Amino acid sequence: MSHTAELIAVGTELLLGNIANTNAQMLSQSLSTLGINVFWHTVVGDNPERLKAALDIARCRADIILTTGGLGPTYDDLTKQTICEAFGRKLVLHPDILEDIRTFYESALHVPMPENNTQQAELPEGCVVFDNPVGTAPGCAFEASGIHVLMLPGPPHECETMLRRCAVPYLRGLSKEVIVSHDIMTFGMGESSVDQLLHERMSHMRNPTLATYAKPCEVRLRATAKADSEAGAEAMLAPVVQEVRDALGDVVYGIDVRGLEDVCFQLLQKRGWTFATAESCTGGLVAQRMTALPGASAVYRGGVVSYWTDVKADVLGVPQETLDTYGAVSEETARAMADGARRITGADVAVSVTGVAGPDPDERNNPVGIVYVGLSTPDGTFCRRCDFGPRRRDRIQGLASNHAFDIMRRYLTGLPI
Repeated sequence: MSHTAELIAVGTELLLGNIANTNAQMLSQSLSTLGINVFWHTVVGDNPERLKAALDIARCRADIILTTGGLGPTYDDLTKQTICEAFGRKLVLHPDILEDIRTFYESALHVPMPENNTQQAELPEGCVVFDNPVGTAPGCAFEASGIHVLMLPGPPHECETMLRRCAVPYLRGLSKEVIVSHDIMTFGMGESSVDQLLHERMSHMRNPTLATYAKPCEVRLRATAKADSEAGAEAMLAPVVQEVRDALGDVVYGIDVRGLEDVCFQLLQKRGWTFATAESCTGGLVAQRMTALPGASAVYRGGVVSYWTDVKADVLGVPQETLDTYGAVSEETARAMADGARRITGADVAVSVTGVAGPDPDERNNPVGIVYVGLSTPDGTFCRRCDFGPRRRDRIQGLASNHAFDIMRRYLTGLPI
């Protein structure tokens, strides 16, 4: 039997934008692996009337309702009370849970338990209790008229812990299907172009499915299959992934990878090579993305953020004649920056980025969005000219850093640069 779930996040702070609803993403990803369809996300404030209205809608279209938040001890934590009223359940005090909460305050916090915490030990009659080893608010689950209601705490660490320890085993007993997805990562082709190549195929797919998602500086395709087993789903996905690879060619840079920097990291490790950076308009973004990866010290030697022209000359050794003749934003300077970074760090390869990120043209009237990416290697020095147009500054920097990793990926795999 296929199950349909609705997630209801409770909290006025979510509606005000004070915090992000990160629980929704985490829960949806977990539910999908259990073969449970998540068709709706709802956010409602700390208001019992509006929460009850949301529950009335959810129970008409989903057989699993999963709520987050509103399980605390304060006056506006009314999730349990409202749900019990909506489903005709009584709240029952659990003395053992109350004692655990009292012990937590006295042993861990060294203060008496506030009396309002007593309501955290009150749970729906006949429910399955979900322990909370990292907080004071237990969760629970119960079934009423064919609808399964699960209540989880709002703090993300508590929610994730309870999901993994309690909710997933509960839900696994409800669904016999498995959903498996693979992310096909691409760079170098826009979403509309990718869609045009694959639209006819995607529009007729039901199981498995294929969908495009535009990330800030690249395009991801997600292939998803539902089957009775993980092996069955994988068998359905294999030809889909291969079909996308055949259609898009070397625009596909990886399957289920974090990003282009992850691919470059693996390629450099495989060769036993190191690399360095020389960055101007990206301000160290290429270095930051690589050093965010665990173990980056094995491949990344270091870099120079040469924002001023004299730093390009004095530190990286870009000839003054090159800067005077061609300017800081030029192919010649990008090549010299990459060569300089490789020379002073002793790296096997080095990438450079110089361009105009905006909001204004540079002193030579190079327009916003013009970027040169250099690559210095044992086989020579290469350069790619990019024209991103008058985009936002952060978008230009993100695209430029992706091109830096892409040019390195292509060199390391023998693809045209």
